[in-house]
Amino acid sequence: MDGDRAPVMADVARIAGVSHQTVSRVLNDHPNVRPRTRERVLAAVRELGYRPNAAARTLASRRTRTLGVISFNTTLYGPACMLYGIEQAAREHEYSVTVAAVGTLDRYSVLDAVDRLRDQNVAGIVVIAPQTAAVGALANVPADVPLVAVGCGTHTALVSVAVDNEAGAELATSYLLDLGHCTVHHLVGPRSWLDAQEREAGWRAALEKRGAPVPEPSAGADWTARTGYEHGRRIAADPEVTAVFCANDHLALGLLRALQQAGRRVPEDISVVGFDDMPEAEYFGPSLTTVRQDFDELGRRALRALIELVGDPDAGIPASGDRPHIVIPPSLVVRTSATRPRPRTESPT
Repeated sequence: MDGDRAPVMADVARIAGVSHQTVSRVLNDHPNVRPRTRERVLAAVRELGYRPNAAARTLASRRTRTLGVISFNTTLYGPACMLYGIEQAAREHEYSVTVAAVGTLDRYSVLDAVDRLRDQNVAGIVVIAPQTAAVGALANVPADVPLVAVGCGTHTALVSVAVDNEAGAELATSYLLDLGHCTVHHLVGPRSWLDAQEREAGWRAALEKRGAPVPEPSAGADWTARTGYEHGRRIAADPEVTAVFCANDHLALGLLRALQQAGRRVPEDISVVGFDDMPEAEYFGPSLTTVRQDFDELGRRALRALIELVGDPDAGIPASGDRPHIVIPPSLVVRTSATRPRPRTESPT
């Protein structure tokens, strides 16, 4: 452990060899803890000099009008818009928001952020959790913390709000197939992100339903236009490619640049569809056909779901397996970056 950092609950759990939830139970004097386990936890507390905050221990009984938000420290369009939606909804419901930004969404960072927010006696927590590691970490949050995850895909066991990524990817892929393209290539986002995994699954499902060939996808290291450009140079060199579905609009922007440099016209030679509908998408050259997800609404719905949990914390958090998922449908925005493929007889030799 870093000597300059005060110990947190996650450190106690690691030293004692127990879960974050078990440490919370011991510190809150919960009866359902084995004596040996309790002693291990208390020994770890003494060894580390951990000082649990009194406000955190009484979170369930002395709630404030402040809600916590754990946000990935990123400039990506989606998470930033979700945070804005959460703040707007909180203001409408007369709550204030305190944000704990984390540099990485690993288990330690997420649980440490939960501890920091509990120390401030927040009434509940919204986590913008787009990566698999963050969702895994949230499973260790003490059960007495009202918590809603947003942007974490549609298959998590948490109370969650998410766009239907698979449906959106199927929309985009089916649109290109309906235009007459024999298949659709896919530029994937980073596979550690649940959004990227679900969009790839939706793309694949759409092709398989139509009996179309499933090309090997191009996997991106991140969501940036630079990555789209790097993969786009390889895509541009393949004369068989006539349609590409990109996992987000930034990747599509980089792809458009690479195709332009290679002399491949969009949409005449290659059709391109993105995902997100960022404000600049309409002004790409050509304007980008894309899947729109309402990030503002994602944030608002997450905040409303959290307020419902806070309003009735005992009855409002269902047992695991029955936890609600709020799934928001996306829509396809048709612009000028996709069209029917040219007849094969017109293809350049």
